[in-house]
Amino acid sequence: MRAIWTGAITFGLVNVPVKVYSATEDHDVQLHQVHDADGGRIRYQRRCEIDGKIIPYEHIAKAYEAGEKTIILTDEDLASLPAERSREIDVVEFVPSDQIDPIMFDRSYYLEPDSKSVKAYTLLRRTLEDADRTAIVLFALRQKTRLGALRVHGDVLMLQALLWDDEVREASFPALEERTRLTERELDLSNALMESFAGDFAPEKYADEYQEELRKLIDAKLERGDTVDTAETFGEEAEKQAGGGEVIDLMEALQRSVERSRASKKPAKAESSTQAGKKRKPA
Repeated sequence: MRAIWTGAITFGLVNVPVKVYSATEDHDVQLHQVHDADGGRIRYQRRCEIDGKIIPYEHIAKAYEAGEKTIILTDEDLASLPAERSREIDVVEFVPSDQIDPIMFDRSYYLEPDSKSVKAYTLLRRTLEDADRTAIVLFALRQKTRLGALRVHGDVLMLQALLWDDEVREASFPALEERTRLTERELDLSNALMESFAGDFAPEKYADEYQEELRKLIDAKLERGDTVDTAETFGEEAEKQAGGGEVIDLMEALQRSVERSRASKKPAKAESSTQAGKKRKPA
């Protein structure tokens, strides 16, 4: 990994120099646009609407429209802002970890200690871990002042950018304002269904099926000289399920789901018992 930013965690008189790394990466297959007739690459040009010329990056500035007036902000203007020059991850308070709603989490970053600050880094990590607290911080990254959560992730400190309070929308749906009566039987069936699917989360069990199939399609087209259509690659389309649209009672739906889940587990248990019996027989 390559550090994207260097700075220091600061709180009070304590200063912990760190390097910042992106904690996640995108594995999606990258596609670009082409002309379907000849495969020519489609490119977008940065053309000025006044003189019609294509503008190079070094002559492109940012602007803000204020009604009939436009304020142009140059790179020098933006670089002069205090937040942009800051290289500090400033701790403003330590809060109980369970007080941060996951909806506020944005991008995640790993923090590596500077070679001269391993002890201070370890001390801060252990303090947060023992107290089960998260540090709320302010920092600047890519021309934006950001709110963040500094917390423990395994043996390292992780910085997670947080959305600002006004960036989280309020959920207000008329249907939920109506009073809904739930019976004990419905709750029992719903809990039984949940328990039938209960388990421990293992992220490695899940994969992006769309990206996997997209890669298969691309590989197939390469092998066949880019002349194979989707139907030849994946075979005939499965027959669509007939019917649909039948409205069933909530109780019935829950009951069916519970029964189906229990039934799917019975053969496995029976087979397991049979195999166990075979193992107990003497050779």
